Amino acid sequence: MIDRTWRPQFIVIGAVKAATTWIQARLVENPAIFMPPPEPHYFSSEFERGEEWYRAFFQDRPGAAHLIGEKSADYLAHPLAARRIAATLPDVKLVLQLRNPVERAYSDYKMLYRRGTVKGPPEDYLTTPDNPFARFLEDGLYARHLARWFDLFPREQMLIYLYDDVITHPHAIIEAVSRHIGAEPVFEADRTARENNSRSALLPLPLRKALAPLKSSVRPLRGNPVFESMRSLLAREVAYPPLPPALRERMRDFYSRDIESLEAMSGLDLARWKSPTRAVPAA
Repeated sequence: MIDRTWRPQFIVIGAVKAATTWIQARLVENPAIFMPPPEPHYFSSEFERGEEWYRAFFQDRPGAAHLIGEKSADYLAHPLAARRIAATLPDVKLVLQLRNPVERAYSDYKMLYRRGTVKGPPEDYLTTPDNPFARFLEDGLYARHLARWFDLFPREQMLIYLYDDVITHPHAIIEAVSRHIGAEPVFEADRTARENNSRSALLPLPLRKALAPLKSSVRPLRGNPVFESMRSLLAREVAYPPLPPALRERMRDFYSRDIESLEAMSGLDLARWKSPTRAVPAA
């Protein structure tokens, strides 16, 4: 008999840079839920590795955990992920967290900027998708991507909510997601802090690259007062190139039609996304 008890019963499918790490951190605080710490990306970029490779992510699940899930934020925008998941896990519960696409694109740019992957200003990457990092703009075309999922999954299998609501009503989001996947909500003390904050102090990029091979060895030292004190002597907040107001408005126009479609197909109120764009917050 084939053992299918390890397979995910729910998946957080995106979007990238929409605080999906935050909801994963909140869910695993619940002892009834297991999620592997890293993103498997199995149904997107790693599908050729095969199911046994994917299964290894769940081999350490505790026996007491009766709900198994995973989070890979690139699934939403990947052209094949929805069909692969539907063929493998047709009954899986899906969780989707969306962020204002202008803010999402700039945040994605900043993530690769602090890694040193991109070096030019936002104008080089956020003016048009015709550049080596088309994902910055294209991943925010949520209605286009969501149509693939709605073609394959019943609407009631997917819970969609907004990044803005995480900021204003975090407990309500934890409760809604927990109940959607079939778990009783568990609340810890303060659940408004970001898990991946672009304003966090980082070591200079050359030093980060030099120390990259030691990352797993150093991880247990995080939180140690002596280690953190030494790190603070070198760490600095990254100075990101700003997003010019004219480019911000150009991006808002780029997304306007897709936002209208998303409102119609999801029932979400996206008035905040359609109003003149305020300054993009750090994240």
